[in-house]
Amino acid sequence: MAQLWTFPNYRFLFSATAISNLGDGVSALAFPWLATLITRDPLLVAFVAFSTRLPWLLLSIPAGVWTDRADRRQLMMRADLARLALTAGVVGLIFSAPEFPVDDPTPYILGLSALAFLLGCAEVLRDNAAQTVLPSVVPKDTLEQANGQLWSVEQVMGSFVGPPLAGLLIAYAVPAPFVVDALTFGAAAVLVWAMRIPPRPAPRKRTWTQDAREGIRWMLQHPLILRLAVMLGLMNLLSMMTLAVLPLFAQDLWGLNAAQHGLLLTAGAAGGVMGGLLCPALAARTGERTALLIALPAMACAMGVIALASSVWWGAVGLFVEMFAALLWNVVTVSYRQRHIPDALLGRVNSLYRFFGWGMIPFGALLGGGLVALTTSHFGSEIALRLPYLAAGLGMVAIWIYGIARLRL
Repeated sequence: MAQLWTFPNYRFLFSATAISNLGDGVSALAFPWLATLITRDPLLVAFVAFSTRLPWLLLSIPAGVWTDRADRRQLMMRADLARLALTAGVVGLIFSAPEFPVDDPTPYILGLSALAFLLGCAEVLRDNAAQTVLPSVVPKDTLEQANGQLWSVEQVMGSFVGPPLAGLLIAYAVPAPFVVDALTFGAAAVLVWAMRIPPRPAPRKRTWTQDAREGIRWMLQHPLILRLAVMLGLMNLLSMMTLAVLPLFAQDLWGLNAAQHGLLLTAGAAGGVMGGLLCPALAARTGERTALLIALPAMACAMGVIALASSVWWGAVGLFVEMFAALLWNVVTVSYRQRHIPDALLGRVNSLYRFFGWGMIPFGALLGGGLVALTTSHFGSEIALRLPYLAAGLGMVAIWIYGIARLRL
């Protein structure tokens, strides 16, 4: 940390990342939990998660072009301010409900989903700009260290602090976590405003289509990065199958309340923190390819443990291992992209990468909720809630086998 902390822009970026991810962590529990207060229908609960992630499919490529054309610092700041306003809209939605659960949940789920979709749009712009701006903030030979630290603080604030705080706040008053969420986005916007980054060269006068094609052409000429993007997309689809139903899993199988569910999520955060601190050294020792081939079976085992978990403690172990492995994958692949993609194309190629890597997430949410909804009447709710984890574990094994055959870093 000491070496990177000598760069003022990195200090502001690190602090903004920490506080905005505190807001993201509060949202990570508060949004699905609010959906379960409105309705117990697993498909409607999953639809909120689908709406949150749909912008990664629809907006990733346009966001990349915008990131390479615009002032990245201004883009991050305005996205955080938009998230502040939209989160205030969620507070208004809550106050409009007479009680929970509501008699007719559909209008409230649609309203919550619309706000979640718009928040996701702002997140696409903000995150793509933040990841793209890092090579302008620190030297390239410190990218693994910087990414490891940023991923660690994201996990600490987004999963270790945010969800338990959200659980306590929502137990106190349903609107409370969203009020805190809005304040964190405002503070993050101020920190990003304080950054001072030299202006980038003005982009050539080209159409958006021409700029997008240039990014697509570069990725097609580098099939390894395309292969990593597609693998990430499948991994995220499988992961979201499980995350979309985790609040129902925690409530119905383990009997957890909102605060206890928040504490459960800290197990994943602990794995993410350990991963952020240890994975750069682990990747350096094993090599990039070996590190990725360690991460994939670890994630498969973690999902299998949760699928068969007889108690919440085994669930916590599974979440810890899953997040540690996910951080190992991310530290290696994000640093690899930042080092090999030219700065002038970084926004577009990163967004295209996320189009494949994150665009599958909303469909994973629907698959998870739909699988539970379709199988509950045949197998009972317990088996139905375990099936997404079992299917995701088997899918990770298939991706691991593919990686052994095709990954050549």
